[in-house]
Amino acid sequence: MTSPLIEVEDLTIDFPTGTGTVRAVDGLSFSVEQGGALGVVGESGSGKSATAFALLGLHRGSGARIGGSVRVAGVDVLTAGERELRGLRGGLAAMVFQDPLSSLDPYFAIGDQIAEVYRVHHPKASRRAARGRAVEVLDRVGIADAPRRARFRPHEFSGGMRQRALIAMALACEPRLLVADEPTTALDVTVQAQILDLLGELRQETGMGLLLVTHDLGVVAGSVDEVLVMKDGRAVERGPVGTVLGAPRQPYTRDLVAAVPRLGTAEPRGAATGEVLLEAVGVRREFGRRGTRVAAVDGVSLTVRAGETLGVVGESGSGKTTLGRMLVGLLEPTGGELRRPGARSGAGTPGLQMVFQDPVSSLNPRRSIGESIADPLRTAGVLDDAAIVARVRELLERVGLDPDWYHRYPHEFSGGQRQRVGIARALAPEPRLIVCDEPVSALDVTTQAQVIRLLGELQRELGLALVFIAHDLAVVRQVSDNVAVMRAGRIVEYGPAGRVYEAPEHEYTKGLLAAVPVLDPDESAARRAARRRALATTG
Repeated sequence: MTSPLIEVEDLTIDFPTGTGTVRAVDGLSFSVEQGGALGVVGESGSGKSATAFALLGLHRGSGARIGGSVRVAGVDVLTAGERELRGLRGGLAAMVFQDPLSSLDPYFAIGDQIAEVYRVHHPKASRRAARGRAVEVLDRVGIADAPRRARFRPHEFSGGMRQRALIAMALACEPRLLVADEPTTALDVTVQAQILDLLGELRQETGMGLLLVTHDLGVVAGSVDEVLVMKDGRAVERGPVGTVLGAPRQPYTRDLVAAVPRLGTAEPRGAATGEVLLEAVGVRREFGRRGTRVAAVDGVSLTVRAGETLGVVGESGSGKTTLGRMLVGLLEPTGGELRRPGARSGAGTPGLQMVFQDPVSSLNPRRSIGESIADPLRTAGVLDDAAIVARVRELLERVGLDPDWYHRYPHEFSGGQRQRVGIARALAPEPRLIVCDEPVSALDVTTQAQVIRLLGELQRELGLALVFIAHDLAVVRQVSDNVAVMRAGRIVEYGPAGRVYEAPEHEYTKGLLAAVPVLDPDESAARRAARRRALATTG
């Protein structure tokens, strides 16, 4: 009998902090057989990524204290020397990280970066052979015109293409194990489906093992054989993917499954016949220089009324974010007209605000969250300092945060808490309409459900209108009265959410809905097979 590909026994990981030691992983044990696939799921902070990093010895030099035993492809990771670890990383086992943009060097061509990895593990290979291998693996992961695009730099690739490039880099040396840490988190549903299909094909063709870390239960349903559920650094439940997701034994797992947004019929959210707050008439936005200008938004018309939620969906590059920034005035249209007849809420107070996708980059790390929330109030110049502080504390409480956290800084909060801070800042000037740009895309399912519930409560209490931009069609179905489907800068379908989801008219909308992950592994496999047949027919 062959030994398991991964053997983890009683793993503990402790991180020293200024106030003591934090135990990220606590007594974790599991194994993965040769060629097997294990999904590791759980909320943010459950220890998923810390465990994945430990498999390749990536905690070395970080100050973390590691205990227990970790063996990967026969290598004792915790006691291996640096030379043996270098042979493991990229050779026997490879990792695909969550954010490809920060994992790729912006100064070097994609092909050169892949070739460098190959030559590290094949020192006798010529530069020409290494470049040839780079083109070969780029072609294998579906990068069209790979010889030419191997010369592109990371910023010239889309998000999905960059993720494929990272997978190509990981495959360059034909590893026995691929560790993928949230490889599809920020991708739209069609690109996500393509990446998952690719991982499945690679496993079938090469016999490669897979450890998939994700907070998206729909992603693991059709991608792995078994699921390990983690909470507070410990294993809560483990078993075949169909059993764990279909009939979970533990309350925590049941809560995770219940929090997954679904495409089923949503409850009516409220009146969509109120006062018109905002109207776009044929708006257009172009970028680039004369002669090479590209229309990111091309002739879009829509209406948002008081109390309504308009969902805007589409793939990356469809123009969703550009449209959202125009609606709140952060970008000016280069054509068409934006009318805001009811989008002012009082004496000089802007009635339009925005909640951004990444609260880390939209909050100043050198200023307390209280000061950031207070900014629009100070700009308005209506309240004195004492009234502003009182208003900020009230807003913190309203979004479910402790008012005494006024003086804390963004790094002291979790992702979900930072998003609540962003919502509080948007509420500060009492707007009538808030544009939410991918507000929950990077959050785990339970935190995602909390933020969605919070937005619904605030909408009912304050009579807000929302424009909810997202690539997750299940989330948009939950929150929207009307839905606009965008493709290549244009709206291809627009109407009541129920009609768009249950009886879509445009083929593009049908394709988006067919790519949404589902929790049933059998249905997921059937959808994947149907996509392959469709590609074979059209290709």
